[in-house]
Amino acid sequence: MSEIDAVIERPETTIDGIEYGPLAALIGVWKGDQGVDIAPEPDGTENNPYFETITFEPAKDVENAEEQELVAVRYHQQVTRTSTGKVFHDQVGYWMWDARTRTLMHSFTIPRAVAIVSGAVLTEDQSNNPTPLLKVTAGIDPDWPIAQSPFMAQKAKTLSYECKIKVNGDKMSYAQTTMLDIYGREFEHTDKNALKRVGD
Repeated sequence: MSEIDAVIERPETTIDGIEYGPLAALIGVWKGDQGVDIAPEPDGTENNPYFETITFEPAKDVENAEEQELVAVRYHQQVTRTSTGKVFHDQVGYWMWDARTRTLMHSFTIPRAVAIVSGAVLTEDQSNNPTPLLKVTAGIDPDWPIAQSPFMAQKAKTLSYECKIKVNGDKMSYAQTTMLDIYGREFEHTDKNALKRVGD
C-alpha cells in the first residue's frame, strides 16, 4: 500500500468515555472509487474495478468471562462493480481491541457461508501510533480460524486471509489477500482501494 497524507489530524481516541485505541481512527463513513479486485475464473483471472462505502461505528465495550475487556467497532462494507453499477460484495463485521494484551481482532461474515476471525498482537509503538497500520491474518495460525460451509470447503475453500489498513487523518488505504483453493488450483484473490472519510 502506498503512503497517504493526512487531511485532518484525529489524535483523539476516547469516544463517550471509552478508549478505542487504534480503532478510533476508523470511525466514520468512508467512500472510495479506486478499487481493484483480482478474482479467479475457471479459465483465468477476472479484473474488477469497483467503488465502495464502508461505515464504521462505535460498538461500545465488552467484557468476556469477567477477565477480558474489549472495545469494538462495527462496520458495514458495500462494494459496487464500476462496469455494471451492481453490488457484488456485502460484508458486515467487527474490529476489536484488547488494550491489556495489545491484541487486534477482526471478525466478519460474507453471504457465501464463510466466516473469518483474524488477529494480531501489536507492538506498543503500533498501538499508540496516531496513523495506525492495522494488519491481521487468519488461517495461518490455528488461533485465528476460518469457518465455511461444506460446499465452500469443497468448491472454493478459503485457505488464509490477510488484511492491512493504513489510516492517516481522513484518508485510508487497504489491501487484502484471500488465498483460495478453487477451480483445481490455489489462487491469490486480492482487493485494494483508497478511500476518504466523508462523514462521522
